[in-house]
Amino acid sequence: MGEQAVTGTGGAPAPETVPDAAGDDAAAATGSGDAAAARAVGGGGPAPGATTAGMTADGRPAASAEVPGAGMNADAGGAGAPRELTADLVAGPGGVMTDEVGVVTGELTLRTSYADGQVRLSVQYKDADEWYAVTGGSATLADPAGLDAVHAVAVALLHRPEG
Repeated sequence: MGEQAVTGTGGAPAPETVPDAAGDDAAAATGSGDAAAARAVGGGGPAPGATTAGMTADGRPAASAEVPGAGMNADAGGAGAPRELTADLVAGPGGVMTDEVGVVTGELTLRTSYADGQVRLSVQYKDADEWYAVTGGSATLADPAGLDAVHAVAVALLHRPEG
């Protein structure tokens, strides 16, 4: 395998090296009393100003590197960010009950939205401007990743073109 160079800030190789994960070569530090070399070889944490992106070789937690996007949320807005999905549907017999206007029927658009830990269903007549809250169509949603599943179930329940 070989040795791996330890880099300080700016990406320039530092004078010391540490063994790779397999431990093939012994670490060699140049300059006696070099504090950075002692930290790198002895495991005292990263050198001051160095970033590690949370990776360590000795199992000790590394200092935070504050890497933007390290949480890797697929919806780019974070866990509590507002998000919505829509689908066109045809309401089945009896239509869809809303808080504002009662039953709506015919060709509708369903909107499933998530914000602040809550999922809400609303409908509008297809291509209209006004949205109406679906009666009983709100609930706490602990994991925003479940929004797709909630939307799919709502569409499956409300879309009844054949009656």
